[in-house]
Amino acid sequence: MYRAVYRYARISPRKVRRVADLIRGYYAEDALDILRMQPHRGARMVEKVLKSALANAEDLRAPNIRSLRVVEVRVDEGPRMKRYRPLFRGMATIIKRRFSHIHVVLDY
Repeated sequence: MYRAVYRYARISPRKVRRVADLIRGYYAEDALDILRMQPHRGARMVEKVLKSALANAEDLRAPNIRSLRVVEVRVDEGPRMKRYRPLFRGMATIIKRRFSHIHVVLDY
């Protein structure tokens, strides 16, 4: 199993999960082609992690890189950055800026 993780990605997990669900179970090369065609910002991030997992497989001398499949794509929630926005009559509302942890696992 070859894996890569992108921690503290500055995007909401909900936005990345819809892209991650597209590539689960595909061959790695096909998954890269699918991600290149997606217009979403999260697709660039998942593509980056997938390329890193492929590079890890190559570095660890995987016997056949072309037959690697995307076994697991997991998008976990990271910490939240809290910001305050002023409202009327001296009140404020909290804006939660969400982070994601993107995990990609490749196997045969």
